[in-house]
Formats: sequence, structure tokens, C-alpha cells
Amino acid sequence: MRDLGAGFRYLLKGQRWVARHGKQFGFGLLPGLITLVLYVAALVALALWGEDFVTWATPFADDWSSPWAGLFRGFLTVVLFALGLLLSVLTFTAVTLLIGQPFYENLSEQVDRDVSPDGTAPESGLSLLRELWISACDSLRIVVRALVWAVLLFALGFVPVLGQTVVPVIGFFVTGFFLTEELTAVALQRRGVEVRERLGLLRSRKTLVWGFGTPLAVAFLVPFVAVFLMPGAVAGATLMARELLGEETAGDGAEESEEEGARS
Repeated sequence: MRDLGAGFRYLLKGQRWVARHGKQFGFGLLPGLITLVLYVAALVALALWGEDFVTWATPFADDWSSPWAGLFRGFLTVVLFALGLLLSVLTFTAVTLLIGQPFYENLSEQVDRDVSPDGTAPESGLSLLRELWISACDSLRIVVRALVWAVLLFALGFVPVLGQTVVPVIGFFVTGFFLTEELTAVALQRRGVEVRERLGLLRSRKTLVWGFGTPLAVAFLVPFVAVFLMPGAVAGATLMARELLGEETAGDGAEESEEEGARS
């Protein structure tokens, strides 16, 4: 339970950091806004033409008697839009990070320099194109895994009682893990930590990851909130990445003393 609270504190620390650095916050909003416009356009298109697509994809239902064809296609249209919405939530962070790679890379470096005892930040030494390629490949792997989980959880949602109670809760924890994986990748990739090693680090501290990512997953259900929280989420994930790797952070000792004093 202590790790769960620590993860949430990292989320708050990240938001406080960008609040103190207005310029970084302003630049960090741009990728989220671009992604939001693209996703809203895609969802509007799905809402307008989803029924036509379902009709085109189900020619075998043309000869069904009324009202079965309409009910069947209406159900599929709702399922299609729901899957599109779920996929949007799961992939929003990955796409935003990909679009905003230079912005978030710079933001993460600034956080590292700010909290590092010697004022330095790790550098990957790779070109921007190489970093973008690695980020795109890693994001694709995460999106594919997230999509598998999304389809599984969506199917389990039709199980009576469990589908309406337990499954949504599991869904938030799964989404929170993937969000944290995507966000910490910005700082960990700069340190040369590959995907498998990143997953190992996160799985070794699951409650810390859930404490950070699950509240974020709930907040990200509101698109505009996701845009404004993204810069702080990247900053908080950078701080958490330092702990996962055992790196010293300036001020940690003072904060621990304050927390112990508050508990006593």
C-alpha cells in the first residue's frame, strides 16, 4: 500500500513541477491538442459513417426480416463505436508521445537536470530520427498489447455481474499500467533501457505503477483533462523512473523526513 501512495505522489509531483515551469507546460500542451483534434475527427467520422460501414460489412443480413436486421446492425454499430472509444483511450498517450517526442524529450531532460544532485541529465546520444524510430516501434508494441487486452476485457464485459463490476476495475488497472509504461519510456529510453528491461522494472513495482497510472487512466477518460495533464504526467513519470533505477534525487531526504514527521 505504501508503493500505491508513492505512485500517486509522483503523479502530483509531476503536475507541481510543470506548474512551476510555465514555459515547459505551454510547449507540452501542443502535442496533446494536435492528438485530440485528430481523435475527435476520427470518432465523429465513426459516429457519422459507422452505420454505413456496418451495413456494407454485413451483406448477409440484407434478407433478414424486420426488425432483426436493424437490431443486429444497430448493435454492431454501437460495439464498433465503443471499441473505437476504448482504443482511443488506450492509444491516446502513445500517439501524443510520438507526435510530441521532441517536446517531451526536452521536458524530461529539464526535470532530470532540476532534480539531479549534479544538475545533469542522461542523454541517449542518438539522432532525432533514430529516437523517433525507436519510439514508434516501442509505441506500436505497446498499442498491440493494449489492443489485445482491450478486446479481452470488452468480451468479458458481457459476463453477467462480473462484466459490470469487476471487469471495469481491472480495465482501469490494466490501462494505468500501459499508460505508465508509455510515459516512463521517455526517460528510460534516454538511459538506453530497452523494452524488456522496462517491463521488468515496472512489473517489479506493480503497486507503484498502479498508484501512478490508474488515477491517470480515470482522468484520461475526459479528453480535455488528458491534454492538460500530459506535461505533468511526463514530468512525474521521469521522477518515478529515477526511483525505479535507484538514482538519487535532490530533496528526497527532506521529503522523506517531512512525510515521517507528518505520520508521527
